[in-house]
Amino acid sequence: MIILSVDYGDARTGIAVCDKMEILASPVTVIHESYEPKVIAKIKEIALEKKPELIVVGLPVNMDGTKGERAEKCTLFAEKLKDETGIEVKLCDERLTTVSAHRILSENNVRGQKRKNVVDAVSAVMILETYMRKGS
Repeated sequence: MIILSVDYGDARTGIAVCDKMEILASPVTVIHESYEPKVIAKIKEIALEKKPELIVVGLPVNMDGTKGERAEKCTLFAEKLKDETGIEVKLCDERLTTVSAHRILSENNVRGQKRKNVVDAVSAVMILETYMRKGS
């Protein structure tokens, strides 16, 4: 099934999608927006184009497994996204995805503004790969 993943952030939100066979996750875009209703509207537009059957939102769990303020914000965001799109939304533990995304970009010599522009989409790819690997 086609799955859309979201790395929701305060200023930037990364979006990725996988193919119908759930083999390849690819970055789609980074939404540069902080106003939540606009972020949801843009994701809704992307969902109309990509036609996912499921949306996976990264859940920033603390390293000790507890859920803090940011995790609560992402949980509420996921609920609003489900209400607005009518598409099933699941949460996926995203611990260390941003750190890993920065490492991958460093290994590929992507630096400065270019890195800042793509790191959230790469994080969304990593969230989606984690979800697909776990087969949740």
